[in-house]
Order: sequence, then C-alpha cells, then structure tokens
Amino acid sequence: MALAGCSDSETQDDASTIIRTTTNIAGAGVVGNNRDTVGLCPALAPLDPTGIEGDTRPVGHAEGISAIPADPQRIVVLDAAGLDASCAVGIWERVVGAATIDPDFRGDGDQPLYLGTGLASVPSVGPVGAPDIDAIAALDPDLILGADSLGSDTYDRLTAIAPTVFTATGQGWKDTFLQSAAALGRGQAGFEALASFSADAERVGREIDATQTQASVVRFAADSIEVDGPNSFAGQILDEVGVGRPQSQRDATFSVESDNLSPVEGDIVYVRFAGPDGETFGREVMDGDAWHALGSVTDGRVFAVNDTVWSGSGVVAARAVLDDLSASLNAYVS
Repeated sequence: MALAGCSDSETQDDASTIIRTTTNIAGAGVVGNNRDTVGLCPALAPLDPTGIEGDTRPVGHAEGISAIPADPQRIVVLDAAGLDASCAVGIWERVVGAATIDPDFRGDGDQPLYLGTGLASVPSVGPVGAPDIDAIAALDPDLILGADSLGSDTYDRLTAIAPTVFTATGQGWKDTFLQSAAALGRGQAGFEALASFSADAERVGREIDATQTQASVVRFAADSIEVDGPNSFAGQILDEVGVGRPQSQRDATFSVESDNLSPVEGDIVYVRFAGPDGETFGREVMDGDAWHALGSVTDGRVFAVNDTVWSGSGVVAARAVLDDLSASLNAYVS
C-alpha cells in the first residue's frame, strides 16, 4: 500500500510524493507508525522563578489552593494529561509512579506509547480512575497530580500522603496542560510549548493548504460509533490547523448507526479504535456496504490513527496529531 499526495500534477505518483507503509486496517492506511518514542521528551525546563514562598509555591486548582513543592522531586501522576505535561516540560524522569491506562479501552499498554519509552516503564499505581492509595503512599511522593473526576474523597486521601493538585474536568486541553505545567514548577515552559505548537500548527496548515479539505473523525468502540465534534481534542487541533469540517460535524460529538453512515462522509476520514474490541467492531463496519458507499472510501481517503493520541491530553499529543495531518491530509491510500 502507498499513501500518495493528492495533486492535479501529472507527477502525482512520483516517488518523492509517496509515503509507503506496510500497515493497513480494513483498507485504511495507518498513520503515525514511525513516531519517535526514544528521544521524545526534552531536557528539564528551567524552574519558574516567581511565586516561591520558602520551599513551596501556592497553586490554584479544582480543589482549591495548595502549597506544593517549588521544585518537586518525586511525582505521582494519575492521568494521561499529567504525563503529557511532565514529558513536555522535561520533568518526566522525576515521575516515580503513574496510573495505568486500561489496555482494553485504549489498546496502548500501561502508558501512552506516544509519550516515549521512558514513561512506558514508570511503575503502576493502579488504573486511571481507581488509583491504589497504598501503592501511592509507598512511593513517598512529594507531589500528586490528577483530575477532579477522581472525587473529593479520593483527593482528601491523597492529600494525607502529599500535596495534591487536581485539574478541572471539562476545561479546555490547553488550560489543563498549563495548570499541570504550573504544578510541576514549569508554567513558563508550558506557555512556551503551547506558543510553539500554535506557530507550528499555523505553518503546517499553510503548507498542506488545510482550508481546502473537510476532515471527518470517527471513533469505533466495542459496539458504537462516534463522530468527533469541533470541541473534541481532535476537533480543536483540526480547527487550529485550519482544516474544515463537514456540515454535519460542526456541532457536538454525536453517534451514528452502522447502517446509516452518511454523516461520516468527508473529503478525508480519520478512524480510531477504542482498544481491541473497538478495532474488531470497526473492521466489521468498514467491511460493510454502508461504509464502502462513502466517497472517501472509494477515493482511498481513509486513515487509521492512534486513539490515545487523537483522544488528546496535552501538547505532546497535539504535536503528534499535527504530524499525522502533515503526513496524510493530502494523501490517498493506493
């Protein structure tokens, strides 16, 4: 299979315009297989010089204001957003424990593979959503980073172990990222990482002529199909790059039935799978007549992307989506 750049030029199939891959899922070309997972996280960013009171700094978050270590040394992270931030500001080597992703849900192993091999080996403190309090205490952390979806009771138990910061569920991914970076003592580095991403998103959008394409984003779970709206993580990245959305996909995320897939149609369709069960169901749908009736399928314009990356959790994930768009938005599967 080859992914060839879309163009009106007679040299469209020249070797320099073709991206080759050996991976195909039900006719969809897989994007992102060549992602760097070794040297991904940068060196430790400088410590924020302001706001320090002795050895601590006050940080506001979903559960109030906490005095946390100015420069944390032993960090436990309870969600993917916190791990993404720890990588982005270079403090990942101080993460001594992390909640693990359910592989049956995301199919990505214990930790998001897009964050690199270093974080993949971080010891588990139980699954995301149900952390093991005793395992966390045994690691003797000086900072715990999570989200308020864990609840106030869990927060109280965690604060008895170490200062704990909970980001607010439902806020934008950029706000969550900045809040996490600030808790890690690297808020300025977080601002700089976001500014750099935004500049690159604008540049890539120009390079791939993003406004000329309307992209659809579809997620298969074990027995359901969702189409991402503009407020989803993937939808926000598409918007920042300048990629358009089909008329049916300009409101909230919505579900479709496997026998009525017309709302899925776009110039290009990105598919992702919620773990092995999602991939099994996705393959069934993508082998069906309703799927093959889509023009994007006929044109070879369907690409499979990593679910964890496109579900989103921070600037490292956002950059990975940007790489996927750069490689595929003007390509076709042949």
